[in-house]
Amino acid sequence: MKALYAQQNSPGEEMTFVFQERENLPACRAHDVKVQVRACALSWLDTKLLSETKLKKELVPVGREISGVVLEVGSKVTFFQPDDEVVGILPLDSEESGVCEVILVHEHYLVQKPQKVCWAEAAGTLRDGLRAYTALHYLAQVSPGTSVLVLDGASPFGTIAIQLAQHRGAKVISTAHSLEDKQYLERLRPAGGVRQPLVARVMDVSHGKIDVAESCLEETGGLGVDIVLDAGGTREPFLPPAIASRCSTAPLAAAAASWQCGWSRKGSTALDSGALTALVLLPCLNTEINPN
Repeated sequence: MKALYAQQNSPGEEMTFVFQERENLPACRAHDVKVQVRACALSWLDTKLLSETKLKKELVPVGREISGVVLEVGSKVTFFQPDDEVVGILPLDSEESGVCEVILVHEHYLVQKPQKVCWAEAAGTLRDGLRAYTALHYLAQVSPGTSVLVLDGASPFGTIAIQLAQHRGAKVISTAHSLEDKQYLERLRPAGGVRQPLVARVMDVSHGKIDVAESCLEETGGLGVDIVLDAGGTREPFLPPAIASRCSTAPLAAAAASWQCGWSRKGSTALDSGALTALVLLPCLNTEINPN
């Protein structure tokens, strides 16, 4: 049985990926669940995390978001039984690669997979779905009539956040980092009902010619937005550092990405979703993307 691993021979060197033959799995420990993997999500964030954590290992497992079928459970497992369909996130220090036929996972890293969600969608939307759902529902408590600015809306996180915000009745504004991203966001429509765009305004910030603050004020009648979602990432910041803050913010991480929003409503919330972690499975949405 083979599994995918990352290999970095020296600091600064580009990471390479190799399939490595692995030994047979040991017997399930008390809280272990043996899962036959049906799908595993891969992301540039995996490479970024692996390089930044600087784990001193020759081979580092790759692939953390998985979906699959339970084959066997440990003696003290209470949440699952064989043949259950599950989805979960492997911890950073896990010895298991998600890109493998069968893996062992602690039961606390798994949840039941909704029947209406296919294997690939369950694994592929889990991480960004958790971040977006936690940010909007639990932290910002988005409600009908609120306005939400989603930075880099064409990213995986942004696309899910836009759908969730619109599903909750919020008005969505977004930024795009290329003309292609802008056109993609402008084409997004709900799957049913009124066929209005999911995004009220898309701002192309790729050339630095768009005043985001002015655009937000204009779109909201001078009030500003209620919620700002910033997923972080590798793109260069486009917000001018001289923007003065007029509002209270609730940064969730003491990092450079936590900036204050001088162009949002007083009392609004700025969220750095990179710091959001929770094991809450994103439910099936009634709103889906139809890019046509």
